[in-house]
Amino acid sequence: MASTPQTDTPVVTRFAPSPTGFLHIGGARTALFNWLFARGRGGRFLLRIEDTDRARSTQEATDAILSGLVWLGLDWDGEAVSQAARAARHAEVAHEMLAAGTAYKCFASQEEIAAAREAAQAEGRSSLFRSPWRDADPADHPDAPFVIRMRAPQDGETVIEDAVQGRVTIRNDQIDDMVVLRSDGSPTYMLAVVVDDHDMGVTHVIRGDDHLNNAARQSLVYRAMGWAQPVWAHIPLIHGEDGKKLSKRHGALGVEEYRDMGYPAPAIRNYLARLGWSHGDDEVFDDSQARDWFDLGGIGRAPARLDFKKLAHISGQHFQRMSAEDILSGLAQFRAATGMPPLPPEKTSALETALPHVTGRAKTYPELLEAAAFALADRPLEIEPKAGKSLDANALQLFGKLTPHLQNASWSRDALEAAAAHVAEENDVGLGKLAGPLRAALAGRTATPSVFDMMIVLGRDETLARIGDVMARRPAAP
Repeated sequence: MASTPQTDTPVVTRFAPSPTGFLHIGGARTALFNWLFARGRGGRFLLRIEDTDRARSTQEATDAILSGLVWLGLDWDGEAVSQAARAARHAEVAHEMLAAGTAYKCFASQEEIAAAREAAQAEGRSSLFRSPWRDADPADHPDAPFVIRMRAPQDGETVIEDAVQGRVTIRNDQIDDMVVLRSDGSPTYMLAVVVDDHDMGVTHVIRGDDHLNNAARQSLVYRAMGWAQPVWAHIPLIHGEDGKKLSKRHGALGVEEYRDMGYPAPAIRNYLARLGWSHGDDEVFDDSQARDWFDLGGIGRAPARLDFKKLAHISGQHFQRMSAEDILSGLAQFRAATGMPPLPPEKTSALETALPHVTGRAKTYPELLEAAAFALADRPLEIEPKAGKSLDANALQLFGKLTPHLQNASWSRDALEAAAAHVAEENDVGLGKLAGPLRAALAGRTATPSVFDMMIVLGRDETLARIGDVMARRPAAP
């Protein structure tokens, strides 16, 4: 019994997380794959919160999921659907199956089920529960609580034609008559998922391969209701660098952790897209390219491995590609998310001026702020001890001779380099002997962008003022 993919209708995908915790990095990748597939085909990307587990579902977790998706830039169509709110519809379908004979009432107690399984194990038989009520005459039904079970086929095979995993065959004698409606009238997850996907018009179910076994059982619900099945696409999970299932020992697991470490959202989207999917040798790309290129055929069957070095590389490339507007917007979000105050307008302006000179040194927003610290600092600078060692009497003498040249130079990189080189040559020292002290005077530290880039960013007045501060604090040689 093979599934029948839908191919002639507009693409509709969905992301259906359970609100029991943060947005896991694996869930974020699943959402991204669904978003890319739908957006690249002019389709719809839907969001469903699978909150039927009322004991574990929390509003806090729902808010975290929504916040994570918004930060990632994965917009969904329409309102987010609550699965729990659709319980009456799920129950309605269960009763339709009951009326059609594709489901039946089962009155077996939990004790009877446990005893049947123990007996089967003792006899070396399958412990799959076979209800004695499957073929019972309704006239023999007791006036007692019951569940509704799906009447699964007991011979033959169920075949799932999976767009990633290929043909998957499951023997029907390995599939139980699963419960679709509990004795309290509440639907089970396995029923609710199918009903919701059908009612929402989902054409492609793209999810983790830990759901692959569920597909066979869920496909039987589609068959029982006479509904066309979606295209199934089960993607391998993400593993750690050691090849083992992703866990806390491998580092950050939640999307908000990556946000708070300062990775820009476009870099995370790019990196997650490359976790298990490829387009030739393309490593770094933008959203438009990803939407155009993404297809299910590019997803591999082996688990992807989290690689922080590759993430850092991709993130650095994105900083160099991003517009100043996008960088500043992302920085504002980062500062807000991590409890930092917003930059004042004058500091934002200074940072924007510095961006062309510092983005090549940054892979995260903290690294960007560190590289641009010279532009954000207020006078008088606090000079680190290591940098201060270069500000000796000889350096101050050189500053005294350099200052008139800076006062009169045209403020271009070539002119500034020429002025510094001239002073160094006149005083028979290497340019480095002047660059080190200048670095300390302009930034207060030893690790900075080029001193001439800093001068360009700071401008003539600020550059001369910072040099003047150092000369005023330290007496020149006698």
